Amino acid sequence: MKKLLMFFALMIGLVSCGSGDNTAAAKSPEKDRVEVIYFHGKQRCATCMAIEKNAKEVVNTLFANELKNGTVVFKTVDISTPEGEKIADKYEVTWSSLFVNKWKDGKESRNNLTEFGFGNARKNPDGFKKGLADKIRQSLK
Repeated sequence: MKKLLMFFALMIGLVSCGSGDNTAAAKSPEKDRVEVIYFHGKQRCATCMAIEKNAKEVVNTLFANELKNGTVVFKTVDISTPEGEKIADKYEVTWSSLFVNKWKDGKESRNNLTEFGFGNARKNPDGFKKGLADKIRQSLK
């Protein structure tokens, strides 16, 4: 009887070990990509809104194919929310900011374009769009 109980216990153990969730092993590595991330707070000035509007326009028009296939990603992060605050902490962001980050082989290279954005998005939108597009193209290489 003891042998029979041990046999069942062993079988149950083998079955439960074999049917475990192997999501870590099955998880595929993240794809190489360029992320354009615009951070903002609850209150936004005209320049902040211009940065977001023009950055979205660049990504949606000039990089539509890359956006579709995931090689370019656009994210808007509201740092006044709990989720946004966690992301902002990771990037050490405390106010409106713009980043263009390259992900290659699971490693991130950050490019802080905040100063460029504030200097150009509202008063020189064409220059802003060209500069952002150039940075995205450079990061895609």
